[in-house]
Amino acid sequence: MASLRLFLCFFLFTASSVNIVCSRSLQKDHIALFVFGDSVYDPGNNNYIDTIARANYYPYGETFFKYPTGRFSNGRLIPDFIAEYANLPLIPPYLQPGNHEFTTGVNFASAGAGALSETNQGFVIDLKTQLSYFKKVAKQLRQELGDAEAMAFLSKAVYLINIGSNDYVLPFTSNSTVFQYFSKQQYVGMVIGNLTETIKEIHMEGGRKFGFRNFGSMGCIPLLKALVPGNTGSCFEQVNELAKLHNAALTEALEEMEIKLVQFKYSMHHLNIYLSELTKNPGRFGFKEVNKACCGSGPYRGISSCGGRRGVTEYELCSDPTQYFYFDSSHVSEKANKQIAQLMWSGPPNITGPYNLKAFFQL
Repeated sequence: MASLRLFLCFFLFTASSVNIVCSRSLQKDHIALFVFGDSVYDPGNNNYIDTIARANYYPYGETFFKYPTGRFSNGRLIPDFIAEYANLPLIPPYLQPGNHEFTTGVNFASAGAGALSETNQGFVIDLKTQLSYFKKVAKQLRQELGDAEAMAFLSKAVYLINIGSNDYVLPFTSNSTVFQYFSKQQYVGMVIGNLTETIKEIHMEGGRKFGFRNFGSMGCIPLLKALVPGNTGSCFEQVNELAKLHNAALTEALEEMEIKLVQFKYSMHHLNIYLSELTKNPGRFGFKEVNKACCGSGPYRGISSCGGRRGVTEYELCSDPTQYFYFDSSHVSEKANKQIAQLMWSGPPNITGPYNLKAFFQL
């Protein structure tokens, strides 16, 4: 179990300068996609930092790309599908070397990152740093396009954000004493506080349309089920409790910002509802296995050994990832990502308010 804990720092989830080349005039209906978050959204930023939280080796990426890109899945992630539905190219990782034209957007997400800077500190691009990168992009856009056109561009863009899982899991998979000093409610308040401040900063730069998904039962993923004594199939309920508190606090914070921030709009996909229905009837969603990972080792293949690069060289790999909801111990398969992306794009019933992501790209 001690060796297992070494692998948990990158659950679910530096900088080089980037030249932005923008055309002097963009089409009126041009909309970009900016992405912030953790491994659920990271397309490979962690390939370019000093960390073990990487997925740039076999079998990651094998189903779609036919090579490892740094995505923690056998294929595409949610932002990849959203970009496709919006008729955008794949949104590149911010740290990818070379000169880029970011008028279609950019992805700042980093596997292992948290809303709190202390989460996996020194091994990830935390949310505060991701925000600083975005501000650099916004500044250079203003230099290239002029203030008025840059503001119009940033206000039409869509901002996907998914972060917090690592903040809630790490205290239970390390020697943290954080809950000796903070209640669960206080801790969730710190996570939501950092996230809220980031959203407000993006809003100040021009951001108006934000897309979120809440948390499902995080304590039920293979990685955490493998930690439950006796391997009874039970979930890690302390993490599930934090997820519920987070969902309630996030909804409250977003509703408040919708009132207070000028032209602020948000879309919320209720992942918890989707996962509840999936667990009851996997076949309805086209899955045969929703408890065990396709790639990994140990109970439920919950040890983070996929690819044999994290201290455990031996691992099991299923023959057909499309039958599995989870690809590795804490990340879902491409098929699952596509289903979630479709719901985020075109829901209801799992969308709060009148907006889904499709509507955002039509505004």
